[in-house]
Amino acid sequence: MEIATLGGGCFWCLEAVYQMVDGVQSVASGYSAGHQKNPDYRSVCSGTTGHAEVVQIGFDPSIVSYPEILDIFWICHDPTTLNRQGNDVGTQYRSIILYHSPEQKKSAEEAIEKARSEFSNPIVTQVEALTEFYPAEGYHQNYYRTNPEQAYCHYVVRPKLEKFLKSGFKRKKPLPDLR
Repeated sequence: MEIATLGGGCFWCLEAVYQMVDGVQSVASGYSAGHQKNPDYRSVCSGTTGHAEVVQIGFDPSIVSYPEILDIFWICHDPTTLNRQGNDVGTQYRSIILYHSPEQKKSAEEAIEKARSEFSNPIVTQVEALTEFYPAEGYHQNYYRTNPEQAYCHYVVRPKLEKFLKSGFKRKKPLPDLR
């Protein structure tokens, strides 16, 4: 098992997408890359903690590789918008790759270079070493699957899932029926 930690807007969106990837064993929403110890959702949303909303992904690299995890990252968020994803605005929504090893750092830098040709605007994704990961409150975990009819899930999360499912990525689990 290997771990990846990524931030690309609201963690509910990334969590829902990565739960659809064959080889992903776990996805936890949380906070990272800030300066406050043990932040909570309210303090992170205030923008004063420096944290980003992130997901920590446990995956089996014999099924899905770290570079493939990063390929999915480019599909499910816009890495060219600074501190925002759609209507979600603030530093907590920044695009960030938090690496766990020198190999992951190198892969992240290579993935950004490769992705540059896919976007018309410059990529603003930060690449930093992971220092701390703080799991988000329980009600944030598995959010899309437990709240599929919530307006944000319907109008923001689901289109990202559908985009991923229509992508050329081969190792996808079927979308659960969440009416």
